[in-house]
Amino acid sequence: MKKTVKGKVYDTAEMSVVNKAAHGTYGDPAGYEEILYVSDDGLYFLYTNGGENSPYTSEKLTKLSKVKAEEWKKANA
Repeated sequence: MKKTVKGKVYDTAEMSVVNKAAHGTYGDPAGYEEILYVSDDGLYFLYTNGGENSPYTSEKLTKLSKVKAEEWKKANA
């Protein structure tokens, strides 16, 4: 997935995965996944996607501050 931030394109295919969290099982309408990525220039992004009854009903890539990324990592360790 790609996202443009301040004119620069960030692509999850080119970023490093920091951590993954899956909630539910594949095909579960309430299930979802969260993947924390870091770009080469040190920006953090949270990829989210899930079923129709989940908190993430469509694919999204959200930029996180380093503090928020660390909080997410601790909560999903």
